[in-house]
Amino acid sequence: MSSDADAPVDAGADSVEDLRAQVQALQEEVSDLREATDDDGQKSMTIIATKGTLDMAYPPLILASTAAAFGWDVVVFHTFWGLDILHEEKSKNLKLSAVGNPSMPMPNAVAALPFMDNVATSMMEKKIKENGTATIEELIETSLDMGVDLQACQMTIELMGYDEAEFYDGVTTGVGAATALQHMADADVQLMI
Repeated sequence: MSSDADAPVDAGADSVEDLRAQVQALQEEVSDLREATDDDGQKSMTIIATKGTLDMAYPPLILASTAAAFGWDVVVFHTFWGLDILHEEKSKNLKLSAVGNPSMPMPNAVAALPFMDNVATSMMEKKIKENGTATIEELIETSLDMGVDLQACQMTIELMGYDEAEFYDGVTTGVGAATALQHMADADVQLMI
């Protein structure tokens, strides 16, 4: 029983030239595909920011500004309470919730007492200051300066009754979930915080 694999290969000049032409065509096709999908090697990231507390404002801004420092194309889409991060006044008064946070150095029964969120916030702000950690305002300015696209969800702006003029200069408004999804579909990294 013989198979096609056992058949002798014609090593004539025509078949070698044909193979070379096919290899050349495949190399050009691979090169074209690499160019079409490479985007100059620039990575991209989309972050969805949904929380407006002091401790949840830092992660999206730190990750975004760091990725931008590495040359990444970064979008942070802020929705619901995440809009407070982009609001000039509210971002300066973000609170840290003591209740339900297992990492807080106080039991929930104590954390639930009136004004304990203020105590927890003051403790964290003191640590931030003592450590020389950037403020939320500084991280927003740095992110914008580095080209991070800080987006405010239009539906949430309307739902929460925000005035777009109260957001930091440079914040992108008028975008919605479809815009966020489109960027997420093309991004190398997608995060929801």
